[in-house]
Order: sequence, then C-alpha cells, then structure tokens
Amino acid sequence: MYKKILIATDGSELAGHAVQHGLQLAKSVGSPVVFVTVSENWPALQMASDIERGKLDAIQVYEDAAADSAREVLASAAALAASMDVDSEGRHVKDSKPAKGIMDTAELEECDLIIMASHGHRGLQKMLVGSQTAEVIALSKLPVLILR
Repeated sequence: MYKKILIATDGSELAGHAVQHGLQLAKSVGSPVVFVTVSENWPALQMASDIERGKLDAIQVYEDAAADSAREVLASAAALAASMDVDSEGRHVKDSKPAKGIMDTAELEECDLIIMASHGHRGLQKMLVGSQTAEVIALSKLPVLILR
C-alpha cells in the first residue's frame, strides 16, 4: 500500500504518539519510514538583540543546540523503530519552516504518505490543528495522516 512513509516529529509528547502510530502502520504494511525534524531559522530580532548584548557566538550556540536536539529526537524515534523491526532513516532539516521542511523531505525521499501530529511545540495546543500542520494539509500533494 505505502512504499515509504514520512513521520514528522519535534520530540513533543503528541508527536511521540504520531511516531508510535506511524511505526505500527509501517510495520503492518511492510514499509520503511523516514523521520524528519525541522529546526527553524533563528529569529532576526533575537539575533540582533543577542549580538547587541555582546553574545557574538549566539548563532553557533543556537545551531549547536538545534543539532543536539534533532539528534536526540531522531535517535529516540530510530530506537523505537528498531525495537519494532521497522527500517528507518532520520533527516534533520535546518533553517526551514516546519511545513516546508516536511514537504521537501517527503518529496526528496519519495515518500507516499506523511504522518504528523495535529500540533507541536509552538504553543498551539488551544487550536484544533497547528499552523504548520494546516499548511502541510493545504499544500501537500501526498496523503497526510494527522494524529491528535
């Protein structure tokens, strides 16, 4: 049914449910998965503020923290996939809006299904569907499975 499934995760608890469900689906259809996590650009106003306060290495500190976080998120997802006997790969997309990073990765990896949570770390728990999720739903050419 599905040849390759993309599972988006930001490491949040809700995204963890999407990872679990996506892996169960992948196992049932014998499909490998690609995990993707996206680090957004560092906000320009924050950058200017930090530099003004003398933090000249602030960009590197941000990029290192984003890379460390992505490694942890992807390692956790890969360990779960391995425990379920599902082949997986992980991708960290840097300096991108989450929706764009998710869709670009799905296209690059030739996935035929995107699985993601209804919202993530962006303080959107009050909304039914987060803005990045809504953007993926609206713009994706692939089927999108949203988990609440």
